[in-house]
Amino acid sequence: MPSRVDQLFLIERFQIMNPIAEKIAKLKARIEWGREMGYYFYLRPIEELHGSRVTVKGRDMLLFSSYSYLNLIGHPKISAAAQNAIAKFGTGTHGARLLAGTLTLHNELEAKIAAFNGTQAAIVFSSGYVTNLATVSTLVGRGDVVICDKLNHASIVDGCILSRAKFVRCKHNDMADLERCLAEAPANTGKLVVADAVFSMDGDIIDLPNVHRLCKKYDAMLMMDEAHSLGVLGKTGHGIEEHFGLSNVVNIKMGTLSKAIPAMGGYIAADNDIIMYLKHVARAFVYSAALSPAATAAAKAAFEVIEEEPQRIAKLQRNIAQFLRELKSRGFDTMQSQTAIVPIICGRDEKTLKMTKFAQDKGLFILPVLSPAVPTGTSRIRALVTAAHSEAEINEALNILEEAGRAVKVLKSSQAAPAVL
Repeated sequence: MPSRVDQLFLIERFQIMNPIAEKIAKLKARIEWGREMGYYFYLRPIEELHGSRVTVKGRDMLLFSSYSYLNLIGHPKISAAAQNAIAKFGTGTHGARLLAGTLTLHNELEAKIAAFNGTQAAIVFSSGYVTNLATVSTLVGRGDVVICDKLNHASIVDGCILSRAKFVRCKHNDMADLERCLAEAPANTGKLVVADAVFSMDGDIIDLPNVHRLCKKYDAMLMMDEAHSLGVLGKTGHGIEEHFGLSNVVNIKMGTLSKAIPAMGGYIAADNDIIMYLKHVARAFVYSAALSPAATAAAKAAFEVIEEEPQRIAKLQRNIAQFLRELKSRGFDTMQSQTAIVPIICGRDEKTLKMTKFAQDKGLFILPVLSPAVPTGTSRIRALVTAAHSEAEINEALNILEEAGRAVKVLKSSQAAPAVL
C-alpha cells in the first residue's frame, strides 16, 4: 500500500494532468488512508442478518445502521408473497410499464399505496432516488419556481436542478424564510414546495402545519418526501399527516419501498390527474423497466402488515424515546431529532472516525457521516433505531457509545455519569 507521502505525490502529479483523473486520485488517496488507519467502514458485506444483529467477517455485531425501521425484513407473509410472485411471474418483467411491463401486481400495489395514503392513485418507480428525480423534474420546468428546504435529500436537489425551473433553497425548517421565498415568486408562476418529512441526517421533522398554511396562502403545490416517516410517524405509522393530526394537506406524497417497506423502489401518491401525467411524461417511468414481481408483491404485503401489526410502530416509538432520552442524559448532542434517525455529534471528522472504530471494535455496527455530507464541525455518528431492538440491546449500545465518547473526548469526564438502567 502506498505511503501517505507517496499518495500526496500522486495528488500533486495529477494536479498538472487531467482534472477528472485528479479528482479520482484525491478520493483514492483518502480511501487508502482510511483503510490504512482502520477508518474505512463502508461497503462491508453482511454475511448473515438476524433482526437486530448481523454477522460481518465472522463477527456477531449489534446493528444500529438499518433502515428496516419496523423489522419487516424476513417477515413470513412478505417473504411468501415474493416467492409466490416469482412462481407465478418469474424473476423479471417484459419491459417498461407503458409497453409490456405492467403486471396485475403493479396495479394492485399502486391501489394499495393510494389507499394507505388516502389518495386517488399512485405510481411506482424503480428506486426512491429516481422517484424524486423524475417527479420534481417532470412537474416543474422553465418559467416555474421550485422551493426546496436546504437540508433536503440529494435526490430532491438533483430533481430541482434537472427541472430547469428557478431553483430556490430556503433555510432549514424556517417558516419566515419559506414565506419570503414564496412571496418573491411571481404571482402567475407555477410554484412547487418540496421538503423531507423527516430529514435524513438530522432526524428532525418538518413543520408541516405551517408549510401547508404558507403553500395555501401563496397558491403553491406541496410535495413531501416520506422516505423516513412512513412506518415511523403517526400512531399507526401512516406518516407525517397522521403525526400532526392533518388530512389531505399534501398534494404529492413520495415514499420509498426500501426502508420500513422491505423491498425496492419508490412511489408517488396523489390525485388521478397528477399520476396520469407522471405515467405518460416522467422519463424515468416511461423509459425504465418495470419493478420486479418479487419486489412488487413484497411491497404490497408489507403495507398490509403495517396495518395488521400496529404493535411494531408502538415498539419502534418506545425504542426511539428510550434511546434519545438516555443519550441526552449521558451528555450527547443529538440535535433536534425526534425520530429513528439519531445523530450523535462528534464535531471533527477525526473524532467521529475514532469513535466509530472504538464502537465497532466493541461489536456495535454504526457508521460515521463526515463533511462535506454534513457541515464542517458537525461530523457525526448516525445511529438508526428499529423495532427489532430489545431494551437490553439499546442499553448495550448506549454503554458502548458512552465508553467510546469518553475515550475520544466527545464526552468530557466532568459530564454526568450514566443513569443506572
